[in-house]
Amino acid sequence: MEVEPETPLLWVLRDTIGLTGTKFGCGMALCGACTVHVDGKAVRSCVLPVSQVVGQQVTTIEGLGGQHPVQEAWQEGDVPECGYCQPGQIMAAAALLAKKRNLTDADIDREITNLCRCGTYLRIRQAIHRAAQLAAQR
Repeated sequence: MEVEPETPLLWVLRDTIGLTGTKFGCGMALCGACTVHVDGKAVRSCVLPVSQVVGQQVTTIEGLGGQHPVQEAWQEGDVPECGYCQPGQIMAAAALLAKKRNLTDADIDREITNLCRCGTYLRIRQAIHRAAQLAAQR
């Protein structure tokens, strides 16, 4: 694949590869709609040059896997309203759960900084707690 090295990863994923689950929100790495995993770490892909991820594993919402505990908890809790920010929210939550499973509300509030215009923050927090329970059962 030939792309300019400074092209943001988001646009390579969406326009070159065709993985459109990762969303564009602000273009300044503030909102989190573009969150993907690079080697398991949640990153904002809208400002990350593709040249900085060469040789690393990039995972998008499409690659998160079948019924990931976060996705299951999101469905159980009926988290999304419009759904636009949800891929980024889910990716941020999955990265957090990969690091730590015994989460407090403060942990979630500190680590999940993605924005949601619909204001589903309480449901997001509840779903992350539920995802931790589901992950512990597996």
